[in-house]
Amino acid sequence: MLRIRFDSSDLARTRIATQPDPFWEIALSLHRFQSRHGWRTYRDWHRSTVARLNDSGHARAVRSLLLPLLPRAAYFPDFLTPAESELGLDAGIEAILATPHERVRRELAKLDRVHGIPAWLHRVGERGERVALAGVLRAYHATAIKPVEELIQGRIEADRVLRTRALLEGGIDGLLHSFRPRLRWKPPVLEADYAGDLDIDLGGRGLRLIPSYFCWGSPVALADPQLAPVLVYPVDHGVPGTGTRASGPGADQTPLARLLGPTRAAVLNAVAAGSTTGELARLVGVSPATASHHVAVLRDSGLLGSHRTAGRTLHVLTPAGRSLLRAAAEDAPPHQR
Repeated sequence: MLRIRFDSSDLARTRIATQPDPFWEIALSLHRFQSRHGWRTYRDWHRSTVARLNDSGHARAVRSLLLPLLPRAAYFPDFLTPAESELGLDAGIEAILATPHERVRRELAKLDRVHGIPAWLHRVGERGERVALAGVLRAYHATAIKPVEELIQGRIEADRVLRTRALLEGGIDGLLHSFRPRLRWKPPVLEADYAGDLDIDLGGRGLRLIPSYFCWGSPVALADPQLAPVLVYPVDHGVPGTGTRASGPGADQTPLARLLGPTRAAVLNAVAAGSTTGELARLVGVSPATASHHVAVLRDSGLLGSHRTAGRTLHVLTPAGRSLLRAAAEDAPPHQR
C-alpha cells in the first residue's frame, strides 16, 4: 500500500506535469517489455520498437544494460528518474551524470538486494560507465519514445483536460478524487495499491503528479521518501464505443466544414476544450442522439477520444484532431479566424 500524507500547504503546492517526463517514459516503457499487462494497448508500439532496436543495433545494450537497471520489480534506482528531467531529456542526462557516486553505489546495492543484478553492473557508479549509460539512454529514447512522442503528448493533454475540469468543478478535493479508482483520496491521505509498503509525508513540499503513457495499472513513486515527492500515474487510453458552434456569414463554407460537414466540424471544434455528449449537443444545437452519432464517427476516424471519469464520458481531441483543427485555422481567411 502507498500512503501519501498531505497538510494544507501541500494541497496548495500540488501540481500536474504539462509534458511527458522522458525518463519516466523510458523506465516504464522498458517495463512493457517485461510484462504482458497492457499488451493490446502497446502491441503495435512493441513490435515496431523491437524492429527499430534491432535495425539500429541498440537491442543488445537495452537487454544487457537498461533492462537489468530498470526491472519491473518492487524497486529500481531513483537516480535514473531525476527531478531535472522535468526540463527535458538533456537536463535529465546531466542530472544522471552529476549524481554523487555514493548515492549511485547505494541505490545499485539496494537493487542488487531486492532484485539481483550482474556484478559488473555496479561499475555504473563510475564516471566513464555512466557516460556510456547516458548514451544508451539517449539512443533508446530516440528509438522507442521519440517515434510516438506526438501520441504520448496527446494522451497527456487529454488527461489534463480531465483534471482541469475536476479542479474547476471541485477544487483540489475534486482533483484528487478524479484519480479514482487507482488513487483513493481519504483526506488527508492519498492511497493506492502498491507493490510494497511505502509511506510519504509531504511535509509542506507538495506533490508533483506526472501523467505517463507507459505506466500501466498502479501508480509509481520514488522509493526514497526524502527526495522531492512525485507520483507517476497512468493516463486513460480511451474507452471504445462510447469551441462553439460555427456561425455567421460563410461559416458553413470553411474548409473544415466542407470536409466534415458543418455539424460534424462544429462538434470537433467544441471538443477542443473537452466536452460530454450532453454539452456538445447544447453547444452545437442538436439532439444528444445526433451529437452521439457524430462523436462516434469522429472517434472511429481517430480525431477524438472518449475517456470515462467520475461517472461520465468526456470527449477530447486526439493529436490528429488537434492537428486538423490547427491546419484548418491556419488556412482559413483572416475574417474567419
